Amino acid sequence: MDGINATSEQFFEALLDGDRAQARRFLAQSLANVREPQDLVPSLFWPVYQRIESLFRLDQITKLQHHAATRLLRVMVDQASANFLRCDPNGQQVLAFCGPEDADELGAQMAVDMMEAAGFTIRFAGSGIAIDEILAQVQSTKPDLLVLFASAPGDLPHTRELIDTIHEIGACPNLRIVVGGGVYNRAEGLAEEIGADGMAEDPIELVELLCMGVPQADRSDRAPRRTVRKAA
Repeated sequence: MDGINATSEQFFEALLDGDRAQARRFLAQSLANVREPQDLVPSLFWPVYQRIESLFRLDQITKLQHHAATRLLRVMVDQASANFLRCDPNGQQVLAFCGPEDADELGAQMAVDMMEAAGFTIRFAGSGIAIDEILAQVQSTKPDLLVLFASAPGDLPHTRELIDTIHEIGACPNLRIVVGGGVYNRAEGLAEEIGADGMAEDPIELVELLCMGVPQADRSDRAPRRTVRKAA
């Protein structure tokens, strides 16, 4: 992993500069220093992604740098994920959504790629889907897991309504709902407050959680339709 550490800063700078040739070169170097291509998610892609997002929220990089870095990092993730070693299908169906921004979708894409490599069958629809469409999909396909990853603060009321409605109408009794990344990493206890069965901070933790099995949360004493507190 020393090679990864040595090139991480240069990779980060290449992304901010939008330097595609340099980014590809550092990606090739990094791939040569890992046992499996998916090892780049926890060792390089996710840490760099989090750094970019943190600096942008703190106004320490420009909007241009943020957008250039996000789009170029997505290209690098796409190239690497094409070579991920994949486990045999495990029979678990996952329906996944994310926050509204390109950066949210990038974070969720890393999670989706890692879940797929671990043997989960994924249907990833991104963001901006109406609740009735999601409910119809849940009722028709009956997935084992609903994953809402890299959500934004503005998604929280929509998410709470979705979770409450799923349970109120019994859309899929055995469905487990897992959230993570994005706003959930910045507000302790928010996942439980929103009504999720589980929470993961990053794609690796998400896969580990799903592989161990997610027990359904006890909702017997939970007040429905409670106002969700604001999160940064």
